[in-house]
Amino acid sequence: MKIQILISKTSWANNFQKNILYKIKKFSKKIKIIDSHLKLQKKYDVNIVFSYFKIIPKKYLKRSKANIVPHESDLPKGRGMSPLTWQILENKNEIVFSLVEASQKVDMGKIYYKKKIKIPKDALFDDIKKIQLKTNLLLIDRFLNYFKKNKKLPKGKDGIGKGNFYNKRTTKDSRLNINQTIKKQFNLLRIVDNNNYPAFFKMYGKKFFIKITKK
Repeated sequence: MKIQILISKTSWANNFQKNILYKIKKFSKKIKIIDSHLKLQKKYDVNIVFSYFKIIPKKYLKRSKANIVPHESDLPKGRGMSPLTWQILENKNEIVFSLVEASQKVDMGKIYYKKKIKIPKDALFDDIKKIQLKTNLLLIDRFLNYFKKNKKLPKGKDGIGKGNFYNKRTTKDSRLNINQTIKKQFNLLRIVDNNNYPAFFKMYGKKFFIKITKK
């Protein structure tokens, strides 16, 4: 089996490339990680769109027999960007992860598998990302195991249906409200990346940053 893995240059998943390769290497001796759909090679069995921020044109999807995307919501609910983050901000701690086929319409491809997990209420950014990684890899493992054993794609379910859509988060979304308590804003504090988009507030014409850790 030939596998290529697509991860955007700015994705959190790049910090876990070794973990991803370690979990997938049992399925193939030919695995490559790339950062652009323009680099997708022809005649591959599976393209794992692990964390990629662009819609992939159809001609590039045709270069692999399957193009699978792990997505952190109960599709068709929660399409779009950063679904796990948005749901935590909605005070949800039980999250359904989905594994879908990539499509031209965002997160509307065939749904192969789902898995419900619980996010601890005290989990911070790094903890959340490790849980996200582990769950995504479990779904990918299940798909690859089926594909390798049966030489065909799982049946899956239609991914078209009504659902909400999450917008892309920016650094502006890390802003705290100085008139609200820490308790009320704790979910925002724990989902921000201390290094790349730390929590902040504005006062006296200045911008102040807050970084959170735990013992």
